[in-house]
Amino acid sequence: MMAIETVTTFIDSFSQGYDPISQLLLKLPINWTIVAQTLKQTDLGGDVQKAFAHFVATGQIWALLTGLIIGYLFRSLTSY
Repeated sequence: MMAIETVTTFIDSFSQGYDPISQLLLKLPINWTIVAQTLKQTDLGGDVQKAFAHFVATGQIWALLTGLIIGYLFRSLTSY
C-alpha cells in the first residue's frame, strides 16, 4: 500500500509543476568537483587545418574530386 502512495505522490508532484529530480538537484552544494570530465583548450582553426592536411596527405582529396567528376558525368548522361 505504501508503494501506491509513493507513486501517487510522485505523479501529483509532476501535476503541480514540481519535478522531484530538479528539486533534489537544487539542494546539492554548488562547489562540487566536476567528476569524470577532462577539460582541454580547443583550437578550432588548428583542428580544421590538421584535418584538412590529413585529408590531402592520405589522398582522399583525389577520391573526392574523381567522385564529383564521375557523378557529374553520370548525371549529365542520364538526365534529359
